[in-house]
Amino acid sequence: MKKTLLIALICALGVSAYADDVRKPAMQIEDNTFFDPTAKKQETRYHFGMEYRLEVGYAQHEQRTQNLSYPNMYLHGVRIGATFDFLLPMHFSIQTGLLYTLTYGKNEQHWRSLSMQTTQTEYITHRVLEHNLTIPVRAYYTIPLWKQLRLFFYTGPQLHIGLSEYDYMQTHLSSEAEAWLNGEKEPLITSKVPTQPYDRFGEELIRANIQWGLGGGMEWDRYRIQSGYDFGLNNLARPRGFDSRHMWEWGWFVSFCYRF
Repeated sequence: MKKTLLIALICALGVSAYADDVRKPAMQIEDNTFFDPTAKKQETRYHFGMEYRLEVGYAQHEQRTQNLSYPNMYLHGVRIGATFDFLLPMHFSIQTGLLYTLTYGKNEQHWRSLSMQTTQTEYITHRVLEHNLTIPVRAYYTIPLWKQLRLFFYTGPQLHIGLSEYDYMQTHLSSEAEAWLNGEKEPLITSKVPTQPYDRFGEELIRANIQWGLGGGMEWDRYRIQSGYDFGLNNLARPRGFDSRHMWEWGWFVSFCYRF
């Protein structure tokens, strides 16, 4: 009899507790601070600040032309530098900094032979070594995924400043073609085609390359891996003599970053 009464009492208390929970609003059940006022409720707080990073990675630049005899050239190399992120509310940030890029590329410029003694194509082999500084201004948006794992995207302009672009050439020309390229057979041509190593910035190319970039990556704790593509917006070629020239430089990169 006593056991029966004890079981009935336990069942009655369980039903009462269940009915009590059903009567409570859902918000009160989910909010642990309602029952424990001392519990700390986690809130998302946005703050302003700065983050500093070192960056190193691989870069590939493409010099895009509209010249059939001088096709597009790819330059491969490294980029290294430091960036500064200004933290803003709602997971946004603005990044700027200074990056140095060293790239190397090879290309061939072809002409039909000017000599009646041969019909083979004549050409100049161009080996280009390029030094650049880059100043980015990027808008970043970060998406928290899990613990310290974050996904981010960015867009914005950057100023690509050419320091030097040496063209080391090897000629495969007949004497007639070389004389014509040097203006010896066309005295009215005031702008000669160089056949010796020279810096392309100055008379041939302008130094300021304005680009617009898109990219993104992943971040874990202090480490970040990112990739992006930069579209050249302005023509870098200077008009020379009678010839109308065009060249845009676009770029792709992948890099590793460390935050201090």
